[in-house]
Amino acid sequence: MQISNSKALLLAVAILDAVNAHTTFTNFYVDQAPMGDGTCVRMSRDIPKATWPIRPINSQDMACGVNGDKGVARICPAKSGSQLTFNFRDWPDGSQPGSLDKSHMGPCAVYMKKVENAAADNNAAGAGWFKIFEEDYDNSTAQWCTSKIMANDGKLSVKLPTDLAGGYYLVRSELLALHEADKNPADPQFYAGCAQVFLQSSGSSVPKDTVSIPGHVNMQHPAMTFHVWNKPKQFSFPQFGPPTYQGGSSKRAIDTRADQLEQTLGLKPANCIMENDNWCGLTLPGYSDEKGCWASSQKCWDQSKTCYDSAGPVGSKNCKNWESYCESIKNACASGNFNGPPSATPFMPPPPSRLSTSGFSAQSAPKTESEQASATQPKAETVPVTNSANGDNSVEGGSVNTCGSNGGSKCASGYCCSSHGYCGKNDDYCGAGCQSAFGKCSGSSKHKRAHIIGRPHAHILAGKA
Repeated sequence: MQISNSKALLLAVAILDAVNAHTTFTNFYVDQAPMGDGTCVRMSRDIPKATWPIRPINSQDMACGVNGDKGVARICPAKSGSQLTFNFRDWPDGSQPGSLDKSHMGPCAVYMKKVENAAADNNAAGAGWFKIFEEDYDNSTAQWCTSKIMANDGKLSVKLPTDLAGGYYLVRSELLALHEADKNPADPQFYAGCAQVFLQSSGSSVPKDTVSIPGHVNMQHPAMTFHVWNKPKQFSFPQFGPPTYQGGSSKRAIDTRADQLEQTLGLKPANCIMENDNWCGLTLPGYSDEKGCWASSQKCWDQSKTCYDSAGPVGSKNCKNWESYCESIKNACASGNFNGPPSATPFMPPPPSRLSTSGFSAQSAPKTESEQASATQPKAETVPVTNSANGDNSVEGGSVNTCGSNGGSKCASGYCCSSHGYCGKNDDYCGAGCQSAFGKCSGSSKHKRAHIIGRPHAHILAGKA
């Protein structure tokens, strides 16, 4: 019995044109320990559109992304003061490198919201969000927050406050790409997703400066039309949302546990022996006769089907491992070996690696409310631009041009059309995936790249009936 072949036609629709792909939050680490791809993460389950920006910005999806109103089964534990590292990918399954296109310049932020149950539905959108991190343009390095994330393999690290009350939280990452914000109409592109976390803390603080999401920003705010293609030597980005929470260390003794809550929801099942996303493969019942063998085999296949059915953008590679385990039990039953089940160890995937580095974690000093209210974009000293046939402009290594499958136009003379459909001159635009029909290319790979968002699903095409 092969589950994988039956999924081939359904998963084939996960092919996404490269230009439509941007980025998404796929997994995270707690103090450099991996939680697993998709585990404890609310993200879009629409595989072909998983990396698309959120539109409009007053949508309920602004809270935790598309499908972010639906909780997932698992809740990951973290301690007060722990470092959370968010991982952003261009290919959600990690089958290809990259986090987002270089043109996607802009700020980032991390918010938290205390909830009764982080795995419950319909608790993301609305009031109660407070900001624990923000970074925009760093004048000292001439980099946007998104640029720093790209330089650190798609990773952003944030320290959790040490004085917050313990309990269940949604931890929301937010990236804002402003490369199309100067257009008419403006198109600021938000990317948001949420981690479901249980905070182990003896603190008691409850932040007062909270906002509703959606609602923490609107299209009238100057940040939504900020012109990133002008290249000022220095500027102040008009920040939005509440002031960053300035918590201190809890005054309670570290060894005081009386008021510290214990996690009871979203726990990993004790008999979970293999994981994929938020699915768990559970220990099979033992058997010593033919009837028991086939019954255990059927339970294995039932779990395999559930794994594939629940697999999202991060893929189904461990469903395939579980399927191989089920196949071994079926073969044993067919050959008269009725003692089992066998160990799943030979079919286990290698454990995910710990982070060797924490990724980008530098945080600029938060601005006061008055500074945020008065911040405006000064007149910028621009660099020379090259006009293209469609009237857009190319700037230095990057470009406001859209080209190829992102608009159909050719880049200006001397510019390359990247795999995502933007014009530029460096390797990010002229290298792998460069669209040679719409500009010059260098290197060996000049074809337009096609995304297969559910790439680990690709193995199922070779399954046997």
